[in-house]
Amino acid sequence: MPTVTVEIPIRWGDLDPYGHVNNVAMFSLLEEARIAVFWHGKAGSPVRIGAGVAGDTATLVAAHHIEYLRPLLHSDKPASVTLWVSKIGGASFDIDYLVSDGEQICTRARTTLVLADPATNKPRRMTKDEQRELRRLSDEPLQFRR
Repeated sequence: MPTVTVEIPIRWGDLDPYGHVNNVAMFSLLEEARIAVFWHGKAGSPVRIGAGVAGDTATLVAAHHIEYLRPLLHSDKPASVTLWVSKIGGASFDIDYLVSDGEQICTRARTTLVLADPATNKPRRMTKDEQRELRRLSDEPLQFRR
């Protein structure tokens, strides 16, 4: 499976009163991993889409799907977020994630991103080069309970 794993520290502000990473904070962890891989090209990623705020492509979130399998607790160890591209469309692509505490998978999720012209915020077709780059990190989609 061609995946990239990013280690994301869990902050005190991510926790709810029960000591779990809050459901909203989980989206932030996913965002940090996604930006590290696709925007900054970190974590040994073979893929880079967009060039940041000043680039000629905006990458907009169109949808999220998330399943919480078990609580992710605060730890000295960072959360491990493994991600890959699970679907490539004409103007959009899906990223699937598995979030673990280093031992057990706690969350599985999917984000649909749309490539857009930053001047108009309207979707634009992916180039063949962009599709080829995304295929380098492409694998089977996660199966969700619903």
